[in-house]
Amino acid sequence: MQHVSLYELNQQIKSVLSSQLEPTYWVVAEIGEMRVGQNGHCYLDLIEKNGDYLYAKIRATIWSNAYRGLGAWFESITGEQLRPGLKILTQVEVKFHHLYGLSLNIKDIDAQFTLGERALKRQEVINQLLEDGVFEMNKGLALPVVPQKIAVISSPTAAGLGDFIDQLQGNGYGYQYQVQLYKAKMQGNDAEESIIQALHQIFQHHEQQNNRFDAVVIIRGGGAQVDLDCFDGYDVAAHIAQFPLPVISGIGHERDETVVDLVAHTRMKTPTAVAEFLINRAAQFEGALDELARRMIQVSEQILNNQQYRLERLQSSLKLSVVSQNIRQQHYLDQKQQQLKQGAFRRLQYRQDQLNTFLTVLQKNPQRQVREQYQRLKSIQTLMEMVDPEMVLRRGFSITYVEGKPIKPTATLKTGDQIVTKTAEATYLSSLQQIIKSENAQKEVRRTPELPDRDG
Repeated sequence: MQHVSLYELNQQIKSVLSSQLEPTYWVVAEIGEMRVGQNGHCYLDLIEKNGDYLYAKIRATIWSNAYRGLGAWFESITGEQLRPGLKILTQVEVKFHHLYGLSLNIKDIDAQFTLGERALKRQEVINQLLEDGVFEMNKGLALPVVPQKIAVISSPTAAGLGDFIDQLQGNGYGYQYQVQLYKAKMQGNDAEESIIQALHQIFQHHEQQNNRFDAVVIIRGGGAQVDLDCFDGYDVAAHIAQFPLPVISGIGHERDETVVDLVAHTRMKTPTAVAEFLINRAAQFEGALDELARRMIQVSEQILNNQQYRLERLQSSLKLSVVSQNIRQQHYLDQKQQQLKQGAFRRLQYRQDQLNTFLTVLQKNPQRQVREQYQRLKSIQTLMEMVDPEMVLRRGFSITYVEGKPIKPTATLKTGDQIVTKTAEATYLSSLQQIIKSENAQKEVRRTPELPDRDG
C-alpha cells in the first residue's frame, strides 16, 4: 500500500489550495473571539451563525504591521473598535500551514459595511417598535406644564449629570426642583439591562409615594459612537416607549440621535439642554401667568370704570327721578288736601242743613211726632204678645219638646224617644212608637208628625 507522510499531505493540500483559490476574497463574517498578542498581532475567530446556531468557523490573523493601521482607521470611520460580536466585511487571503492548518490572513476591512450594518440593525429596531404599535406611546403622554419632581437615570460619576444638576439648581429665576437619582450603567454590555432596572425602580416608587414624579430624565454625556449602542437596543427602547411617565432624553452630543431619543416624549441634545428645557418651561409658564395677571388687572380696571360711570349715571338719573316724583307727589297731596277740605266743607254744610230741617220740623209739630212714635211702639207690643208662647197655647195650640228642646222640622227622631207635649191646661209625657214620613219628605224639610192635641 502506497502511503505519504502527514507533512507531505499538508504540502499537497497547500499546493492544491494555492493553485485553485483566488488570491483574496471579500468575506462577510462576525468576530467571534478576538485577542491582541504581546507581539501586536491580532488573533480572531470568524464565525457565521443564525441565532444561536453556528454554521461556520475559521481562525484569522491580522499581523501587527497591518493591525495598527486597520484598527485605527476602522475606529475613525465607525466610532468604535474592532470587537467580538461585530459584523464585518473583510478581505482575506486563504493560508494553509503544514503545522497550524487552515487560516485566513486579513488584508483589509470595509468600514462602510459595518456602518451600514449598524444602521440596518438600528432600522430593524425602529421597524419592530412601529410594528408593535409602541413607537409613539410615550409622546402621547401629557407633560406637566411645570415639571418639578424629576427622576433622573444616569451614572452618578457622569460629567453630564453634574452639568444637569448645576444648571437646574443654579437657575436665575430661583425655581426649585426635586431631583432623585436612579443609578445605572450608561455604556457597555450591561448598560441596557441596568437602565431597564432603573425604570422599574422609578415605577415602583412612583406608585408608592404620595408625591409622584412629573417626568423621567435620561442623561449621558458625549463619547464614542459605540458607547451609545445601548440606547439603540430594542428592549430599552420598548420600555421607555411604554413607560407611564413622560421621558426626556439628553444623550451624547448634538450630532447623536439614538432610538431612545426617537421614542422618548421629548428629545434634547445634551444634559445641559434638558435642564434649560425644564427651566424655560417654568419661565414660560410664569410669563404666561404674569400676562394673565396683567390682562386681568386691565380688564378689572375697565370693568370698574364702566361700572363707576354706570353708577354715576344711575345716581344722576335717580336724583332727577326722586325730585320729579317728589314734585308729582306734592302736587297730588295738594290736590287731595284741597279735595278733602272742599268735601268736608260740603258734608258739614249738608249735615247742617239736615239738622236745620229736623229742627224746623220738631219745632213745628213735636206732639205729632210723639203720637206717631207711641203708635209704632204699641204695634210692636201687640206683635210680641201674639208670638208669646203662652198666648199661642191659649189659642189651642201645643208645643212638643225632645230632651228639653222644641222639635224643629229638621230634627232627627227615633222610636223610643221621650216626648213632652205642653198645652195651656196640662203637660203630657209620651214615648215615640212610630214615625210616618209624608210623601214629600224628600222634597221638603223633614218634619216630625205632630201628636194629637188634647182634643184629638
